[in-house]
Amino acid sequence: MKVLVINAGSSSLKYQLMDPQTQEVLAKGLCERIGIDGRLTHKVPATNGKYEFEIPMPTHAEAIQSVLDALTNAEHGVIKSMSEIDAVGHRVVHGGEKFASSVLIDDDVMAAIEECIPLAPLHNPANITGIKACQKVMPGVPMVAVFDTAFHQTMPARAFIYAIPYEYYEENHVRRYGFHGTSHLYVSRRAADILGKPIEELKIVTCHLGNGSSVCAIDGGKSIETSMGFTPLDGLPMGTRCGSIDVSIIEYLMETHHLTIEEVMNILNKKSGVLGVSGVSSDFRDIESAAAEGNKRAQLALDMFCYKTTKRIASASAAMGGIDAVVFTAGVGENSPELREQIVANLGFMGIKIDPEKNKTRGEEKDISAADARVHTLLIPTNEELVIAQDTAAIVGK
Repeated sequence: MKVLVINAGSSSLKYQLMDPQTQEVLAKGLCERIGIDGRLTHKVPATNGKYEFEIPMPTHAEAIQSVLDALTNAEHGVIKSMSEIDAVGHRVVHGGEKFASSVLIDDDVMAAIEECIPLAPLHNPANITGIKACQKVMPGVPMVAVFDTAFHQTMPARAFIYAIPYEYYEENHVRRYGFHGTSHLYVSRRAADILGKPIEELKIVTCHLGNGSSVCAIDGGKSIETSMGFTPLDGLPMGTRCGSIDVSIIEYLMETHHLTIEEVMNILNKKSGVLGVSGVSSDFRDIESAAAEGNKRAQLALDMFCYKTTKRIASASAAMGGIDAVVFTAGVGENSPELREQIVANLGFMGIKIDPEKNKTRGEEKDISAADARVHTLLIPTNEELVIAQDTAAIVGK
């Protein structure tokens, strides 16, 4: 079976065409800097082929089309037409309380995903774009939605209930949902494999750090606490999202600057985070370069991000009553040795300590713990696509 996995994020889109049973990847790639300029990296593992293109991607629609063109290209494609694809698995960020597992996409599911747009305004529209683009090109091909929120359905009520009148949860399902579920699931399982222990015996803090970021406490293989909340706006400061703030700031900005609630939420979702603080970019690579050149606001943005991530690791460990391993993954977590080092610098009291030499690596699965560390620090490239492909194959197979 050939499954095309579409993983559309807020400013990037990853894809893989693979056989979920053998785990063979026929082609994979990344569209990045969507909404900034646009860059496509397309790889064919069988030939070690790597192709890079500068393609304008003002929206996710253009990104999706560039993926389909790359897969069927006469020179570097791997299939003659999209008809060779048996199923498509789509990452969908928010499923609300309607979806606790992956589902076959139909009109009702699409309507439910659209209903969740207010809960994930940066992501669900991108996910919907990916689904509709594929449906147009491959009519009749079964498609599956794999939800980021599903993994966190194991959180206890004390973790997901907000301290507001309880009827808002009962009537409107206002609660902490959590996101990046497929990533946290994958890297926690890989961590257990690397450590050679059953995941049921481990307490793991996973740090999915990128343009969107979240920290998760995984006790015995189950999510019991995570930093994102009702929407992906909560938690750590991110590329353009503010993360956790005093909610009274919203009212203050509305009254002081005569803004509507829509305008304020647009600011918090699209103009805040490290972009808002640095004034440079939402891309951490741009910010690190600016900081290295002496830009103080860029350095402040990085310092804030690291400081708040450090606190989240400590609080996630407290939620479990201990920690056996901390895992770094995603764009920043996998590729920034400097930020990893800064994040764990003040966690020595917990037994977390990294080896500076081992830490000099990017995108490589590796234990970067110091020899005298009591807690393992692992670098594990995420593979949400494999989880999505396997889920898709299982559902379509039924």
